[in-house]
Amino acid sequence: MAGVSNAAERSSAGESRDARTVILGVTASDAHAVANHLIAHSLRDEGFDVVNLGVNTTVEEFFAALRDHPDAEAIVIGSINGHAYEDLLDLPEERAETGIDCPIILGGNLSVGSHKSDDHLRRLYDLGIDHILEDADQIAALLDKLLAARTADDAEATAYAVGEDHHT
Repeated sequence: MAGVSNAAERSSAGESRDARTVILGVTASDAHAVANHLIAHSLRDEGFDVVNLGVNTTVEEFFAALRDHPDAEAIVIGSINGHAYEDLLDLPEERAETGIDCPIILGGNLSVGSHKSDDHLRRLYDLGIDHILEDADQIAALLDKLLAARTADDAEATAYAVGEDHHT
């Protein structure tokens, strides 16, 4: 039912011109909403404009939201039921079709069972997940780090374009 509560969940995007936008949602087969709401609240407290797609969000819905909010810094996906891999199988195809290269961050309980192996993480990275976090408290710091890296890359590209420092 992604999208049903979206309007209520979205912060008022027009309030701040400097707001940093993040797309947030829970994987397609997962209806766990509590962590999603807590993460949305936490990110808003950090000054982010959160487009919260809620629970049961398909890969296609994440990318549609990103097309609606091309300024979004990242897609943040949660999964609690352990079926993240199965729910994100369409990710490589969607990325290829859209050409969108926005960072995708995943967290939560990412596999079924109590034993967690590096293989399930590798499979998720192979699908196109860029970052896997163990704790939701790490999201804002990662977003800051990604912004800093992007800003540095933009500054370097601008310097190169105007003929500065071509030897580094």
